[in-house]
Amino acid sequence: MEVIVGKLNDILWGPWFIYGILLIGLFFSVITKFLQVRHIKDMFVLMFKGEKSEKGISSFQAMSIALSGRVGTGNIAGTATAIGMGGPGAVFWMWAIAFIGAATAYVESTLAQIYKEEKDTEYRGGPAFYLEKGTGQKWFGVLFAVVAVIAMLILMPGVQSNAISVAVENAFGLAPWITGVIIVVLLGAIIIGGVKSIANAAQVIVPFMAAAYIIMAIIIIAMNISEIPSVIALIFSSAFGAQEIFGGIIGSAIAWGVKRGIYSNEAGQGTGAHPAAAAEVSHPAKQGIVQAASVYIDTLLICSATAFMILFTGMYNVHDEKADKIVVEHDAKEYEVYPTIFTGEFGKDEYSGDAQISFAQSIKEGAAYTQYAVDDALPGFGGPFVAVALFFFAFTTIMAYYYIAETNVAYLLSGSAEKIGIWLAKIAILVAAFYGTIRTSDLAWAMGDVGLGLMVWTNVIGILIVMKPAIVALKDYEKQKKEGKDPVFDPRKLGIKGADFWVDYNEKRKNK
Repeated sequence: MEVIVGKLNDILWGPWFIYGILLIGLFFSVITKFLQVRHIKDMFVLMFKGEKSEKGISSFQAMSIALSGRVGTGNIAGTATAIGMGGPGAVFWMWAIAFIGAATAYVESTLAQIYKEEKDTEYRGGPAFYLEKGTGQKWFGVLFAVVAVIAMLILMPGVQSNAISVAVENAFGLAPWITGVIIVVLLGAIIIGGVKSIANAAQVIVPFMAAAYIIMAIIIIAMNISEIPSVIALIFSSAFGAQEIFGGIIGSAIAWGVKRGIYSNEAGQGTGAHPAAAAEVSHPAKQGIVQAASVYIDTLLICSATAFMILFTGMYNVHDEKADKIVVEHDAKEYEVYPTIFTGEFGKDEYSGDAQISFAQSIKEGAAYTQYAVDDALPGFGGPFVAVALFFFAFTTIMAYYYIAETNVAYLLSGSAEKIGIWLAKIAILVAAFYGTIRTSDLAWAMGDVGLGLMVWTNVIGILIVMKPAIVALKDYEKQKKEGKDPVFDPRKLGIKGADFWVDYNEKRKNK
């Protein structure tokens, strides 16, 4: 199994794809005239303006669901892994993919709004919908929907639940299967209520936990305030190979920064487009701009918080993944790891010399780096705090995965078949979440990368083909803003075909 999954990742995440996704994000940034810079004010104003309705959710709720998908294991374990395998320079490339990815997030989320549908008294939309309507090819939409259902229900939930179980076991000594049962019970209680239940949970949990996590990072940064210039310099010099010790792994810095950056902020994956379609707004560009902000919040704030905590405290190793693995022995236990280019300061208060190095090398890259970083600043607090943060972040991500899967099931099926499919989706994600808690973390991450890669491949190719309506919508939004209007969308005036929801919506509004 691990060999097959590894080969799939080699294909999906080759260098040409890594650099290609950077170029595509840059292309969208240029063609939108860097809306992620020009519309920063609108991002946060619009976030709180949309109103929910019986059929739709508010802009803030839609962004909260998107953030619950974006803010997860990738922010804590993923950022730490990027540093562990790509060095401090990987953080710069995470920032880069977030900055240009915000434009990609705008395009996919605006397309989702343009081509959304009203189905069973709820708004539904996402890549499957806009790929079909934008290209006129039903098979394209079906392809994405099938890929999304497999990724969201089978391949990716295990990454989140596995990270929770590992962190909880490290902090509290709780057996993974017990954590699995807790996750299943809580998740089941929420997803039974559908999109409104998920939205209500997300809008409370995500802002609260994100704020607490960022406050913790600020405390640690304040305790190490004099180190800020050197840490920033380390990130930038390592990103371009100027730091001698990390000069030989610049390729790994870019690859891991981009891979874990996309895993975290999901720009290009199409996940954020699903809740974007459910928002009640007067113009698609409004929600596209709001969704762009969620990429910033995810990576520039929360991932950076993790990175700074780790780098300030020195609680990280940097591995040479091109070398053969070695066996490290500590406390009569053996650990198979990649040799380290840089060995961190784990256990510096307990061990010294070779014993400290052996202990440090035995620490698995991931959430443990963050736990040790917080514990270094606030002894006895790191393990429990990160475990709780990771629980909420990862749990809400699994919630978002279910919502995305349900939307694609609704696209593929109708009537009684849809209802059966949705119940099967609920069962599948609960099983996958439980299984993730008891399987190895390497396999969980590898399977998650396959799911991510399949979705990004399908969606990015699609939005390159059907992007024009999103660009037209942006120009229309900006034109109406300049005229002092609250922008309202009329696809017929703009020559956009297939936006049937908006044609009907405008007719109903005229008749009121």
